[in-house]
Amino acid sequence: MTVLDEHRRPDHHTVSSPEARLRQFLRRTLADDLPTRADAATSTTAAQRREVARELLRGAGAAHSEAELQAGRVLLSPDAEAHVVEAVLDEVFGLGGLQSLLDDPAIETINVNSFNRVFVQYADGTRAQVAPVAVSNDELTDLVRTLAARASSEERRFDRGSPALNLQLPGGERLFAVLGLTAGGVTACSIRRHGYLTTSLAQLRRRGTLDAGLERFLRALVRARKNVLITGGAGFGKTTLLRAMAAEMDPLERIVTIEDAFELGLGLDPRLHADVTALQARQANVEGAGAISQAELVRWGLRMSPDRVIVGEIRGPEVIPMCNAMSQGNDGSMATLHASSSKIAFTRLASYAAQGVERLSLEATALLVASSVHFVVHLAKAGDRTTRVVSSIREVVDADGGTIVSNEVYRPGSDLRARPVAGALRVDTLDDLVDAGFDPDLLTAPEGWWAR
Repeated sequence: MTVLDEHRRPDHHTVSSPEARLRQFLRRTLADDLPTRADAATSTTAAQRREVARELLRGAGAAHSEAELQAGRVLLSPDAEAHVVEAVLDEVFGLGGLQSLLDDPAIETINVNSFNRVFVQYADGTRAQVAPVAVSNDELTDLVRTLAARASSEERRFDRGSPALNLQLPGGERLFAVLGLTAGGVTACSIRRHGYLTTSLAQLRRRGTLDAGLERFLRALVRARKNVLITGGAGFGKTTLLRAMAAEMDPLERIVTIEDAFELGLGLDPRLHADVTALQARQANVEGAGAISQAELVRWGLRMSPDRVIVGEIRGPEVIPMCNAMSQGNDGSMATLHASSSKIAFTRLASYAAQGVERLSLEATALLVASSVHFVVHLAKAGDRTTRVVSSIREVVDADGGTIVSNEVYRPGSDLRARPVAGALRVDTLDDLVDAGFDPDLLTAPEGWWAR
């Protein structure tokens, strides 16, 4: 079929604007010709295939312009045509209308309330409304479904029967989307970017998340194989701190990670972690079968000879098998938990444990937590409301009935940054940390937050 034949097809006249006509034509060109061109070339990478497609679309764009002229239509400017070409390439090889936002390193969060109401938050805390990411709600829905098929190790449903989607994008960003549940029934999604897929405690110190004394304290917790729960609000840096603490582990230690959606990425750098098995929960299929929960994955993970088990985020009944893992020889394990304070974390753990099939009593839950979790490290935002900081650290001491007994060994100061509390750490625990290289003088004469 010739270019002119393509322009005479009846359905083409349902496309009104010059930009929409070009976009539709280029999409068809890629669908028809790219497989042949790509197979004929020696291209093996996505970047090379994209370059083959770009050359194909440049030629197709010239043919399209000639047909538009013969049809007496207005042509797009060269800049506008180039923009459409890149947009079509993003649909095929990238993330569609989201690609330009994800390419901006200053953007930390993207909130899509509908296809044409999109807001971003930058790393400095400022917010702005940006251009639409799709031309319609249907196109946005199709884009999310494409991402689910492309980005996940196993395709995840996104339809009326499964209207929530949680996954990791190719660049490590976390996407959550809902379908038909918002006012107006439109698709909406939020994307959170982790700016530091690999990081260290030293880097967090330089960025102001912790001071020199805290850096050494947290390093000692890892090396002394203490079980640590990292808490804080959404977007407060829990996953980043977990990655930094994990970087202190021996590179050859066997790690099994459990996640609702892949996010930790501990196996990205084999120099840091050479032996990692990452497990991801699975949704039920269309028949309602095949679901695998995080709680089940923790149980399975214990059969995979781990030195440490890491749960990306405790959200429910997986708290019980996780605590069992921590108390059955997998010392040095870690998890994160949404909580507004280090003390509230114990209440959250008890409420999640109550959801488990074990139906533990409050007293039994407290005893389990006290025998498994050694420390809770809490993150908050400093007085400037933008800098994420370690604000509190609690050592779990014991259980008294249904209550967890703990000592706050680092307490938030007036700026919410953690300061050591002299004499709060148990003697046996301090001995363990000293054996792991910690200087006890840092608890009485700390190197403060100014020592970065």
